[in-house]
Amino acid sequence: MPNRFAHACSEETLLQSLTSSPSGLSSAAAEERLRADGPNRLNPPRHVSPLRVLADQLRSMVMILLIAAAAISFAVGDHVEAWAIGAVLVINATIGFTTEWRARRAIAALLDLDVLQAVALRDGQLVQVPAEQLVVGDVIEVNGGQQVPADGRVLTASNAQVDEAALTGESLPVAKQPGTLPESTALADRVNMMHKGTTMMAGTARVVVTATGMTTEVGNIDRLVESVRPERTPLERRLDALGHRLAWLALSAAGLVSLLAYRQQMPLPLIFETGLALAVAAVPEALPAVATIALAVGVHRMSRRRVLIRRLPVVESLGSTTVVCTDKTRTLTSGEMTVVRIWDGRDHEVAAMTLAPPARRAIEAAVLASRPHANGGGNPVDHAMMECARRFSISPDGLAQSRPLVAELTFSSERKYQASFRQTRDGLSAYLKGAPRTILELCAFGPAGEPIDVRQMDQVNDRLAADGLRVLALASGPVAAVDAKSLRGLTLLGFVGLMDPPAPGVKETIARLRAAGLRTVMITGDQRLTARAVGHELGLLDADSGILDGRDLLALPEAELASLAATIGAYTRVTPADKLAIVAALQARGEIVAMLGDGVNDAPALRRANVGVSMGIRGTDIAKQSAGIILQDDRFESIAGAVEEGRVVFDNIRKFVFYLFSCNTAEILVLVIAGVAAWPLPVLPLQLLWINIITDTFPALALSMEPGDAGVMRRPPRDPREAILSPRFLLGIAGYAALITASTLGVFLWVHGSEPARASTAAFMTLSFAQSLHLVNARSTYRITGAAHGSNPYAIGGVALAIGLQLMAAFVPPLAHALHVVPLRGEDWMIVAAASMVPAMVGQLVKRGGPMEGGPP
Repeated sequence: MPNRFAHACSEETLLQSLTSSPSGLSSAAAEERLRADGPNRLNPPRHVSPLRVLADQLRSMVMILLIAAAAISFAVGDHVEAWAIGAVLVINATIGFTTEWRARRAIAALLDLDVLQAVALRDGQLVQVPAEQLVVGDVIEVNGGQQVPADGRVLTASNAQVDEAALTGESLPVAKQPGTLPESTALADRVNMMHKGTTMMAGTARVVVTATGMTTEVGNIDRLVESVRPERTPLERRLDALGHRLAWLALSAAGLVSLLAYRQQMPLPLIFETGLALAVAAVPEALPAVATIALAVGVHRMSRRRVLIRRLPVVESLGSTTVVCTDKTRTLTSGEMTVVRIWDGRDHEVAAMTLAPPARRAIEAAVLASRPHANGGGNPVDHAMMECARRFSISPDGLAQSRPLVAELTFSSERKYQASFRQTRDGLSAYLKGAPRTILELCAFGPAGEPIDVRQMDQVNDRLAADGLRVLALASGPVAAVDAKSLRGLTLLGFVGLMDPPAPGVKETIARLRAAGLRTVMITGDQRLTARAVGHELGLLDADSGILDGRDLLALPEAELASLAATIGAYTRVTPADKLAIVAALQARGEIVAMLGDGVNDAPALRRANVGVSMGIRGTDIAKQSAGIILQDDRFESIAGAVEEGRVVFDNIRKFVFYLFSCNTAEILVLVIAGVAAWPLPVLPLQLLWINIITDTFPALALSMEPGDAGVMRRPPRDPREAILSPRFLLGIAGYAALITASTLGVFLWVHGSEPARASTAAFMTLSFAQSLHLVNARSTYRITGAAHGSNPYAIGGVALAIGLQLMAAFVPPLAHALHVVPLRGEDWMIVAAASMVPAMVGQLVKRGGPMEGGPP
């Protein structure tokens, strides 16, 4: 019988279809079924070889261009340039590989790989077997504190309470019991079924196994996860688009300069060398390495905030995120029930109330009708009652001793209340807590001893429930016997309202994300009223925010759901497939979606989201495998810090793209303008390659270490569809490239009249120094003053190193000879120094009143 119908048939029919009985299977039958069906386990995580991880680092268009440039350089005998480009490629691939491989090893360490044990009836005897050896038809026994090892139908149960939050999102333990349910019963409401991966919180139950391994509900979700293709990150899309632009730019620049050189009747070897130099100059060799290092720096910073990054590009995706989708239970909320309101004839907020006799009687009844558990375990509602009593210095142990327990009736779905019979000074009394309407039917009197007005009490219950509280009624009274039939004519002592309170720092984090332009959307398996109350308390919902139930979501076409997604602030009673549809609908609107979750039911959406974020402590194995980021401290507020780091990383990537393209464009312009004007080459090809090695590497690398602007979390997310080289960005690049070009050609023309070789050397020095000093313009949108200069010591060191290496090219004879550098006079050096500072000084003057149009972010 298919697992999806196991809840809907009679117990006898089910056992017959499974060829089993209440006494379980024989060992021989179990072994035969194990050979036929395979072990009770999910598909292991797909192994990715180190070579595959390494190959992934070389797939971008920019990397392919550099590999091609290195190969051509080596083929034509320019081994120095080939080895230089190769070194950059090795650095980039090594950093990317090391970071991703460490993340994969860290995630493997986080996964719980212990083989669970199960207790099964084999040959009529209870025996312990590895959970992997369970088969369909086995009858197993599950007790409080154990994980449910397979899907199964409940045959017998005693106070069985199961935490299904990881599977269904239900925040409270679900009472399990035997019985038959309608075929249309939703997964979260199948109280006669237990599911693999959930946890038995209290009680005991015997269950006949109806599904194992990949046929369980968890297995269905695992298959759904495998069918989802992860989205490419914005950075991967942007860098790929940039790579295609660079390919055309490199070919165009090389072709144009080669044509101009041919018209000037240059020797063919020099024409080819010049064309190759321009092609390489058009592709910033340091771009992949610096992008990787910037991401690695972000990974390191996030690790200090207890955020584990599994893939480098995901860091930047956080900075582009526009919507954060999150589970409610134990993510936005603490996962612990708390009594927040008491009604004993009038409302009391527990946090501010003074204990009076009516409220004391209600709290005492709540404690006496609950089961104490050591270390706060057991039913969270019972635990909440105990904590409420202790808050008002009421001792649960003292109450239990003064009114000894005679018997109790445990909670069940049919009974809908929990009762204890206790011996008091006045005789035998009963204390009850449970569903309000059920308790009201057993009561004759109200809190003040007046005849009860059931209609009025219903209104009180509805009012408390409308605030999103879980409402329980409390009652007590003398009874004649220890049985349910004697529970009549009781006194209603009041109502208690419980809530799973917001986790610390969540409200502030949501406000911080909103200030940064990010919308937070709650996706929960809870009811609408609960979601509404929590959403309003956290500031997640406002007057314009809608709430959509999972049942209504199923009926919506994809286009309509995508349209509605802009206004929906919370989704309730959702399934794993619903969560996947929600993420897809948001992405169809062009949103960059971060999805937070910890349960099996979150895994498909975690994999589909642009940024999947799993909890590291309580997250399930499937959730961790599906996510790109893991919060090792399980704190929601860590996501805001991760978003901030992601934005800083993307800002720094834009800064060094701006810097590299300003410099490389200046190099191209210098040669193109000289070619059009029929001048000798101001900078020789080998000199151009030397400049690329020193200025495109050390100063650019320093930009990856920039700490970020103060207002990074006070601006909206960047448009995910915006290219890195936007028109406004290109305008800034062109402006600074023109300044560097003008300075270089100005010095060349100033010195050229006396000696061409000296003019070429002066232009070579000016171009290199101007590019190095231009770093100050790329570091910030605004003018850098005062202490801001020292906020990134790597920038100072990078510029100093680049200038030092350039001076070596002038004063170390072997290097000067190789680069065709001739000595300069004192006045030449003064002209070079003055001209080199012009782009940096002009940039800072322009930024004095605000950012330069098109300048760095």
